[in-house]
Amino acid sequence: MNLSSIVWYSAGFLSLLKIQEKAIKFSIVRLPNLKPLRIMQIRLVLFSLSFLFPLMNFAQSESGTTYAFLNLPYSARSIALGSNFLSINDGDMNLAIENPSLINANMNNEIHLNFVEYFSDINYGSVSYGKRFEKLGTFVASLQFIDYGEFAYAMETGELYGTFSAGDYAASIGWSRALDSTFFIGANLKTLYSSYESYNSFGVAVDVAATYWLANRKLSASIVFRNIGTQIKPYTPNSREPLPFEIQAAFSKELAHLPLRFSLVLSNLQKWDLLYTDVFSQQTAALSGTDVPAEKTGIDKFADNLMRHIIVGAEIKPVKSLSLRLGYNYLKRKEMTIPSRLSTVGFSWGFGIHIYKFQIDYARNAQHLSTSPNYVSISTNLGQF
Repeated sequence: MNLSSIVWYSAGFLSLLKIQEKAIKFSIVRLPNLKPLRIMQIRLVLFSLSFLFPLMNFAQSESGTTYAFLNLPYSARSIALGSNFLSINDGDMNLAIENPSLINANMNNEIHLNFVEYFSDINYGSVSYGKRFEKLGTFVASLQFIDYGEFAYAMETGELYGTFSAGDYAASIGWSRALDSTFFIGANLKTLYSSYESYNSFGVAVDVAATYWLANRKLSASIVFRNIGTQIKPYTPNSREPLPFEIQAAFSKELAHLPLRFSLVLSNLQKWDLLYTDVFSQQTAALSGTDVPAEKTGIDKFADNLMRHIIVGAEIKPVKSLSLRLGYNYLKRKEMTIPSRLSTVGFSWGFGIHIYKFQIDYARNAQHLSTSPNYVSISTNLGQF
């Protein structure tokens, strides 16, 4: 950690401690009937944030991360709405895996299977199970994997010496607690394992989330601090890499008299500047003799940067057992589209259908011009059988 990181850490810690004390004083002076337990809960949340804030600033200075598979979307419903994190509080355990503050008692005996046909022969997925314990609450266990397929051992002369495989794995356990009827907190504890040929790595991470839910207004808001952790055993000695830490916020609103829900996600809040220099365009312009695209400045640059943090989605239920979904990711479109070609890059769509005792969700996400991954999720409650 360099000097600037230490300064950020100290400043963030002290500033949030001041906010904590002001919040407690406000609670005591303005809300004299507030129970002592509630005050302790407020103090605990704010004190925890005093440690998370410096981690957020430290993460901005890191270049290159490991275990990038942790931020892949696994739920077909989530990716159909354009993201890997949502604030929809309707009992969907797939969303609770991404947002542990949504875990609740209704998920007892729920089982969810997710499978993604990714690119080439790469596939990934997850299996999850929820269980409620009388005195401890509801827990959700999940196993995530990504299989990169088989690779050929080959010498520089072209001689083949068999094959090897590569994959990443994560086992997690999630739990949440309701502080009152509107405010919920939750966390995932994850153990991570990665194997690439003879190179192996092991790590641990946690996700910390909170949700504010107004049931009568069908409105919810969530925030998550994702992948706070470390690589315990690096692939090679003395080469420890940071985890893909990210802060996300999400909002969800369902209309009162129409079965239509809107979703808004703010991603990569730990880093404002998501712009980059398009070296490929510069090289192409130099070879073709055309003008190099001018860099954006002023309000155009600000607006472009802001939109790269925003993901929007909509979900409508024309009938009770059917949901239709659409999402748009501006950042993905800006990074993966080819300006000279019309495409749907950045858009995603899907549907969910309830058949008998099963919920089946499907989504397709346009990553670039070549192909689009297929996402399938199947869930049921074993207690119904």
